[in-house]
Amino acid sequence: MFTPQGPTFRELAVQALSSIEHGYDLLAPKFDHTPFRTPDSILDAVSSALERIGPFGHGLDLCCGTGAGMRVLSELCRERVTGVDISAGMLAVGRERADAAGARPGRAPRVAWVRGDARALPFAPAFDLVVSFGAFGHFLPRELPGLFAQVHSVLRPGGRFAFPIAAPPRPSSPFYWALLGFDAAMRVRNALWRPTFVMYYRAFRLDEVRRELALAGFEVELLALPEFGTRPDGSPRCRMVVATRSDGPPPA
Repeated sequence: MFTPQGPTFRELAVQALSSIEHGYDLLAPKFDHTPFRTPDSILDAVSSALERIGPFGHGLDLCCGTGAGMRVLSELCRERVTGVDISAGMLAVGRERADAAGARPGRAPRVAWVRGDARALPFAPAFDLVVSFGAFGHFLPRELPGLFAQVHSVLRPGGRFAFPIAAPPRPSSPFYWALLGFDAAMRVRNALWRPTFVMYYRAFRLDEVRRELALAGFEVELLALPEFGTRPDGSPRCRMVVATRSDGPPPA
């Protein structure tokens, strides 16, 4: 499951018994060698879909981690790209790797790395595009209204909030039972141990997400990502949610 450069079982256990912030600080140097890092296939599919909507001016990667999604924004945004994450360790790794890679040929956007909580974003409404990859399992369902309100508050009118979401596995799939078992183990861990470590893979459901985005003042569109094919019933295996901020403030 992990490459030789990835974390050991003991290192993962220590991380899982820490807070979210400290756990990711510990994992940061080896994070890109784990399955938790968003695969390039998803990043490329989202980039391709957003390229048909853009270009954009200023972009924000919400819960950017070590910066895998920052590459997507750098290809789509003309002015400035910002990554925000609660883990200083993840940001340090992302910044170091970006500096080592250097700017891409041609006009590259300015890049900033900001430590902050997605539930209390330290920005004015300055962004044309906000993306997020693989972070929503760290937020409980009751936190979604506040999270989406924060994203709404940092977007300019007409700005877009985009993220991929995969179709849930069917009960006949071994992956379904693996996710169910993982979530159950995390709930037991959080009932017995402090600080809690919120990471639930089955808590982010499309119907609820669409409803909460609409309540936060977004117009929601779903775009199929054809690179991942369809399920037996013809529905997409993976979609991109594109939520557009309307001109007015979010509903009270």
